[in-house]
Amino acid sequence: MNSEVAKIPNLSHPEAPIGKGDEENRELKRWREPKTFSFPAKDHLQLAQELDLIDFETAARVSGPKFYYLKNEAVFLELALTRYALDILQSEGFVLTITPDIAKEEVVEGIGFNPRGEESNIYTVEGTGTCLVGTAEITLGGYYAGQILDADELPIKMAGISHCFRREAGAAGQYSKGLYRVHQFSKVEMFIFCKPDQSEQMHHYLLELEERIFQGLEIPYRVVDTCTGELGGPAYRKFDVEAWMPGRGERGDWGEITSASNCTDYQARRLAIRFKEEGKNVFVHMLNGTAVAISRALISILENHQQADGSVCIPEKLIPYTGFDRIPRKAES
Repeated sequence: MNSEVAKIPNLSHPEAPIGKGDEENRELKRWREPKTFSFPAKDHLQLAQELDLIDFETAARVSGPKFYYLKNEAVFLELALTRYALDILQSEGFVLTITPDIAKEEVVEGIGFNPRGEESNIYTVEGTGTCLVGTAEITLGGYYAGQILDADELPIKMAGISHCFRREAGAAGQYSKGLYRVHQFSKVEMFIFCKPDQSEQMHHYLLELEERIFQGLEIPYRVVDTCTGELGGPAYRKFDVEAWMPGRGERGDWGEITSASNCTDYQARRLAIRFKEEGKNVFVHMLNGTAVAISRALISILENHQQADGSVCIPEKLIPYTGFDRIPRKAES
C-alpha cells in the first residue's frame, strides 16, 4: 500500500498553467533583453577550449562521458560563484552547511525521488541502502526527518553546498551537450521549513533571491511558471529562472539555471516533520530553490560576457572573489 501511495503526486497550485511539456510553461517576466553581439557569438564549449578552462576529453577517458575537469581560471570562478551566493544567503539569515553527498534510500524516497529502476536519475551505492545525492535538497530536506520543530523557530532557512550526481537517464538532444547536462556538478541549494500559511510568501522569497543572484552576475533571464506536466511529484508550484544562452542554436535560446519549488506538506508527510500548534502536531511546509548551479552559471557567464577578442569579462560582483576581472586569450597570457 505504501508503495502505491508513494506514486501519487502532490496537488497543483490553481494558478499553475496546465500543460504537458515545457513549451506550455507561462512566462512571467524578463530581466534585461537577450544580448546581441557585433561579432559571431561562440558557445561555451568553444570558449572553454580556446581559453583552456574545461577538459571533457580527458574526463571521458578517466571517468566516462558527461564528466569534465575544470581548469585554470574556471576553478577560481567556481569557488567565486559559491562564495558569492553564500555571502548573500548568510546576510539573509540562512544556516550555511556543506552536506553529505550520500543519503539513505528512505530519505531520497521521502523527498520524492525514485532511487531505483531504469528511469531513475539517481545513482545507488550497491549493497548499502544509500544513494549519491542528485541535489542538496535531499540532504537538507532530511535534516529534520522524524522531528517535531519548535513553532517559534519557523521559518527555518538552510543552505547547503554539495556535489550533485545524476544519471541523466533519457536526457538527449543538442542542448544537452557540454556543461548543461553532466553527471556531476556543484551547487548551492536553499531550503525552507515553515508553517503552511507562510509557504506562498516563502516561495516568492526564494525566487527573489535567485533573481538577485543572477542580476548581480549581469545575466539576462526570464522567469517562467512551470506547467503541471513538468512539476514532478513533490512540487505544488515551481518557478524556473531561465538564462539567455547566446551559444544555443544559431540565434541563442533560454536555458534553465535555477528553480524554486513549494512542495507544501508532501515531503513532510513522508519524512514525518511536524511542529506543534494549539496542542496538535501539524506537518510543516517544505520549499527548495537553487541559489547557484555552478555548471549552468558557468555557461551563462562565458557566453554572455565573451568579448570580440576572444576573452571573457568577469561580472563586477565576482571580481572580489576571483581576484581578476577577465579571462584573457591564452596567447595574451
